[in-house]
Amino acid sequence: MSSYEFHAEDDSSQATTGTPVGPITVTSNGRSITRVTWREPDTESGQVDDTDLGTAGPDADHTDPLLAEALRQLRDYFDGTLTTFDLPLDLGQISATARTVLTTLDETVGPGTTVTYGELARRSGTGIPARAIGSIMGMNPLPLVIACHRVVASDGLGGYSGGRRGEGLATKRWLLEFEDALPPTLF
Repeated sequence: MSSYEFHAEDDSSQATTGTPVGPITVTSNGRSITRVTWREPDTESGQVDDTDLGTAGPDADHTDPLLAEALRQLRDYFDGTLTTFDLPLDLGQISATARTVLTTLDETVGPGTTVTYGELARRSGTGIPARAIGSIMGMNPLPLVIACHRVVASDGLGGYSGGRRGEGLATKRWLLEFEDALPPTLF
């Protein structure tokens, strides 16, 4: 189970690892994982440039042991040997409502399952509508680790802001298929 903290901005380190859904950059402040993002390739070369990260991928010698652990867990997830991330997380300066919704998602929707936007709204007890859940999923600073790809519309996939630019829904579909979570009657 993940733990959640909030700390003011301070020194952080990043590293990028390749995954089946594109290169993913993880940011750590040394105490918590603060961000998980898809890294866009350089527009000229089409390659991911890791030189500005201070580390050059999943096997680099990291000075931040938490960052190295996060990368190991990401690799294990994509290898199929890890289903639940166990990392200290910092959701940053998001609203109390968004924090409640993301925490509810993390604690109640496991691998291989999905939840609709409306059901997550009900579970969170926040009183917000399903449409607001979609906005909160879009601001999730820790996609994959807090698995917003598991939140779907009542009549289809819904949206997804993760993945490489322009590939959000394809990434969501891939992740749900990878986790054996696509309800065959809906998709």
